[in-house]
Amino acid sequence: MSAIEPAFNRPALEQLLGKRFFYAPAFSLYGGVAGLYDYGPPGCALQANVLDIWRKHFVLEEDMLEVDCSIMTPAEVLKTSGHVDRFSDWMCKDLKTGEIFRADHLVENVLEARLDGDKIARNAPVEVKADKDEKKKKKAAKVTAVRLEDSVVQSYKEILAQIDNYSGPELGELMRTHQIKSPETGNDISEPVVFNLMFASSIGPTGQFPGFLRPETAQGQFLNFKRLLEFNNDRMPFASAQIGRSFRNEISPREGLLRVREFTMAEIEHYVDPAKKDHTRFSEVANYKLNILPASVQLSGKTDLLNITIGEAVEKKIVDNQTLGYFLVRIHMFLTKIGINPDRVRFRQHMANEMAHYACDCWDAEIHTSYGWKECVGCADRSAYDLTVHSNKTGEKLVVRERLPEPLVEEKLQLEINKKVFGPRFKKDAKAVEEHLAALDETTLEGLKKSHDEAGTFAVNVNGASFYITKDLITSFEKASITTHVREYTPNVIEPSFGIGRILYCLMEHVYWTRPEGEARGVLSFPPIVAPIKCLLVPLSTNEVFMPILNKVSAQLRRSGVASKVDDSGASIGRRYARNDELGTPFGITVDFQSAQDDTITLRERDSTKQIREKIEVVIELVKDMCEGKTSWEQVSAKYPAFVSQEVAE
Repeated sequence: MSAIEPAFNRPALEQLLGKRFFYAPAFSLYGGVAGLYDYGPPGCALQANVLDIWRKHFVLEEDMLEVDCSIMTPAEVLKTSGHVDRFSDWMCKDLKTGEIFRADHLVENVLEARLDGDKIARNAPVEVKADKDEKKKKKAAKVTAVRLEDSVVQSYKEILAQIDNYSGPELGELMRTHQIKSPETGNDISEPVVFNLMFASSIGPTGQFPGFLRPETAQGQFLNFKRLLEFNNDRMPFASAQIGRSFRNEISPREGLLRVREFTMAEIEHYVDPAKKDHTRFSEVANYKLNILPASVQLSGKTDLLNITIGEAVEKKIVDNQTLGYFLVRIHMFLTKIGINPDRVRFRQHMANEMAHYACDCWDAEIHTSYGWKECVGCADRSAYDLTVHSNKTGEKLVVRERLPEPLVEEKLQLEINKKVFGPRFKKDAKAVEEHLAALDETTLEGLKKSHDEAGTFAVNVNGASFYITKDLITSFEKASITTHVREYTPNVIEPSFGIGRILYCLMEHVYWTRPEGEARGVLSFPPIVAPIKCLLVPLSTNEVFMPILNKVSAQLRRSGVASKVDDSGASIGRRYARNDELGTPFGITVDFQSAQDDTITLRERDSTKQIREKIEVVIELVKDMCEGKTSWEQVSAKYPAFVSQEVAE
């Protein structure tokens, strides 16, 4: 991995992004609200372009079914999914000031600051994380030059390697053991407590129908599973996809777009047969190499990356199955396509304690920034959890029925009840108990039969109540030959989930640099396919002779689907180009007096500042092809001669 350069100037980037209105704190006239941001014109265009590529890369290329589901979600749905009880983080506070911290972040920040202090004391290089915002400085742990024992350094590194794996009580124990205090005041910290991250609301005028703003876009897709399966002509496997807003009431949102309370997600739910998790296109990606950080390495207190082909990772069962591995590669391809530095991407496997309640395996695509490694994409194997719990709650079967090529004959335990006695005995509970017995699996039935044969009775728990099933309630409880023509199963779900705001911020860090000559001039080197504005049109001056040509070029660019902008201000050509370098505009067209004579224009490339001069139609076609990824500036500059000076003056 290429480490962050110590000289990276985050405040300069943030100033540029604010000045050019990529994004800004929401409601700033009223003092703002932490974790809420507004996107300006270039930010909106950048996000739209990234989402367009996401749709093409996943929805179109993988033949997915896109949906748009409701943001407001009834509480009952999220209670069933487990979010009401388990979608939470651990929170603690300064016992004197009441300032709130997320417990794992507090431990992480303090230990990292101590390690930096140790490096300073040993005269070792320390990564500079300057920040012009005084409020943000106060939140960070203070770095003091104190040399630590080697054993303490190693202990801190091991804790940080598995920081995501600690429970609340374990984080509290770490705070006591390592004397972690409030970074700003030095006051004692409270024990960590659970804080649910969902925004509660109510539906309707009475307030008696509770709801939440959705914390993810997944549940709407699961609840529409039957409709999607039918739309797909009952073919498996298949995937649904959704782009939309989600909401999480973060404990202490900081780090700009990396931790916010309202954000855009792009999520995929790939439904797969649990007995067949191979992927038909896996051979296309089997030799693709990824940098991965397995859970076993983290639990050993290390963060060493393993560079391995996805084929080998699946074969060794580091990655559980082909479908999960296939999507890890597709995620990496997408990130690099939009401009993320591939050397600064890793896939980290979740450890047991941090695994979401619905997941049986999960990998995060983490991107390295000036804030450290940040999760931007999660890829989880949610097994059959969601469809199963919603099916159990509603009584609606969310299953796939697959006709078998040959009938399957099996010996299975069959429990038949005596309805004449069953109904009068259990009255209003009879139906629920009967349905519970009918849904029991073979292993459970065998255990109940043993109790039935030995004791003459067994108990079942239905809706929190115990019911005793005696022999007089059963007419038959024996094995029988069952012929099955149709296999019925609940699909497993592989879910890639993209945090779009986080990806955008990481992209802006990765493409930011400054020109070395003279006064530092910021540049955002967006790939042309994602750049908010593709082409700048610059007349040499405000002379009216340029207007017909400008209008002609602008119209042709619009017809070609190329977003352009005219800058006819009185500033110098260099200044106008510099302003648009800050916007990440990859190409610039200059119209001069020679253009009025021979219909030629100059085309400038942002990063190299080199130019060519050709006819209008040629330049328009070249810009269009470069913006669509059909060719590159390197190929264009190799084919056409460089232009160095204007040949015809006024």
